Amino acid sequence: MAKGKKSRKELLPHLFRQEYAKMTAVLCRHFGLKHIEIAEDIASETFLKASEYWGINDIPDNPTAWLYTVAKNKTKDYFKHLNVFENQIKNNLRVSEFESEYSFEISNEIIADSQLAMIFAVCNPANSIEAQICLALQILCGFSVEEISNAFLTKKETIKKRLQRARTNLRNDNFHIKILSEKEIQSRLDTVLKTLYLLFNEGYFSKTDNQLIRKELCSEAVRLALVLTENPWTDTPQTNALLALMCFQSSRIEARTNDKGEAILFDEQDKNLWDKSLIEKGNYYLVNACHGNEISKYHLEAGIAYWHTTPTDENKWQHILQLYNQLMPIEYSPITALNRTFAFAKVYGYEKAIPEAEKLNLKESNYYHELLGYLYVDRNIDKAIDHYRQAIELTKSNTEKQTLTKEIERLSKKKNSR
Repeated sequence: MAKGKKSRKELLPHLFRQEYAKMTAVLCRHFGLKHIEIAEDIASETFLKASEYWGINDIPDNPTAWLYTVAKNKTKDYFKHLNVFENQIKNNLRVSEFESEYSFEISNEIIADSQLAMIFAVCNPANSIEAQICLALQILCGFSVEEISNAFLTKKETIKKRLQRARTNLRNDNFHIKILSEKEIQSRLDTVLKTLYLLFNEGYFSKTDNQLIRKELCSEAVRLALVLTENPWTDTPQTNALLALMCFQSSRIEARTNDKGEAILFDEQDKNLWDKSLIEKGNYYLVNACHGNEISKYHLEAGIAYWHTTPTDENKWQHILQLYNQLMPIEYSPITALNRTFAFAKVYGYEKAIPEAEKLNLKESNYYHELLGYLYVDRNIDKAIDHYRQAIELTKSNTEKQTLTKEIERLSKKKNSR
């Protein structure tokens, strides 16, 4: 019995993370984005019922199907029985804004279509681009306010206000999920790609969770990007470049952490654990991305990720540094600047890289101190330890703190043995 309880505790949060946003997207096909709160309430009630029912009964053989069946039944009950719908909502909706309860069906195809329809609907120019992405990350990807604030390097209060304004627009401007024209889809595609990029990044290097890598987020971003490449209107060089980047990065996921979930530095990774099939897929989509003359940030980052997967090339760090030099003017970010400095160190040596890193003066960034700690290791152990300690103070990741603490202990032993 104790084992059963433990499995429920593990399963429900996992399913909530994976299915809540998908379920909300499916339900919004019926309620429209204007009444997204109704869809979110039904999704929440579905998981609450699962928590109660599975706590008494055994977990069903297909828990995901069970959840969607409950959501479907709750939606039908809502349309049939709640006076709120009859008196306050129905008269304000056009017939095209919701489907009859009798046509409510759920399949993997409908879920995927609903998510993409949802993300394109949310990425509406009536909101600012930042608000569109914030809302898409929250509604479609299930991000918390903290996760969104980390993705944007912005205060949580700023994100809360941005989300409130965006949701108000959904209600006031009568947004609804509909078939968009080719022009509308292409005008919103950049924002959709940015959303998927941030979704993948949070999975690949989580800043808010005790796990360094959250594979389900990476997989979800890859899946949605793949769907975009299968549609002629969204199968663009940028889309293929982003998918190539995701494939190259995903190929190294298994080698990036040890059995305890601690980070393994790139130089120390077991390259036998790299997924060669994903590297081949990355190559395929990168070739597709090279049609035409367009060079986006995704092309450059995919190129950087490609060179990371070619360990035998002696000049790979020179190629990587050149790509970072092209990327910096297109879209500067502190992380890009720090990564460029790491590549600079590989090409010109750590001694020359230290002043390059210190010029960035990103003292509030844990990554800044981690890089300097890494660069100082063989030159000044005391400075390396000091920077690692500052990184520990600044990071929110318990996994990262544990990794850095172990490195400090290793350096302290090395210092004392001299």
